[in-house]
Amino acid sequence: MWSARLLDDDPDAILDAHRSYFAAGARVGISASYQVSFDASGDRARHLLRRSVELCAAARDEAVSADGVERWVAASVGPYGAMLADGSEYRGDYGVDVGHLRSWHARRLDVLCETDADVLAVETIPSLDEVGAIATELMGRGRPAWISVTAARGTLRSGESLAEAFRIAAAVPEVVAVGVNCTDPVEVAGAIGAARSVTSKPVVVYPNSGEQWDAGARTWTGRAGFPPVLVAEWIAAGAALVGGCCRVGPAEIESIVGACD
Repeated sequence: MWSARLLDDDPDAILDAHRSYFAAGARVGISASYQVSFDASGDRARHLLRRSVELCAAARDEAVSADGVERWVAASVGPYGAMLADGSEYRGDYGVDVGHLRSWHARRLDVLCETDADVLAVETIPSLDEVGAIATELMGRGRPAWISVTAARGTLRSGESLAEAFRIAAAVPEVVAVGVNCTDPVEVAGAIGAARSVTSKPVVVYPNSGEQWDAGARTWTGRAGFPPVLVAEWIAAGAALVGGCCRVGPAEIESIVGACD
């Protein structure tokens, strides 16, 4: 269950985290539903999925009441590999067919589509099969969503085409934006170019911090966050929404807000 276990164990911790990001200037909060699955939680997953959106919405409403600035709640729809907890969301080698992926995602989408989330954040998707499965399941639901993939060396983590992934996603009316997340910042510019080559829909980018994991020392190295010039380059290239994924905290979000201003 990873961070999603806090939905049960310590929901106030999640609420406080959302508050911190909104206070830092975030305009979109993403719910803690990334790793919630029926496989891990059974029917209790329905409650946890709903609670994840409720907590984010509560923090959003507090922030809006304080300053009147519009903010969104995005309900996280994580990949199949997040449930496996074996790192396969960074490879895409699940060993299951598209039909299985469709039915697995459909159960969570059924619940999240009934919440008050403003948009579905389909994120960290590593392969064309999973992009296609989710795109098909989103079709006809009438709920706005973005589909964000994870990339390495200019391709999906599976080694397949980024442009093809964005083409498949953008063909669905419910998909209001495409993009990339949970990847090294050096991958972002190429991903924006790939998206722009196949669709005029908005592009969302929220990479990891840019730090590197030193497995020997069991610690992160480098500096978290993105230089303002890099954020400016992404916006100039066509990014409509810029944020951060792993290891990007409120302080880094505050710097992104400053760069966007």
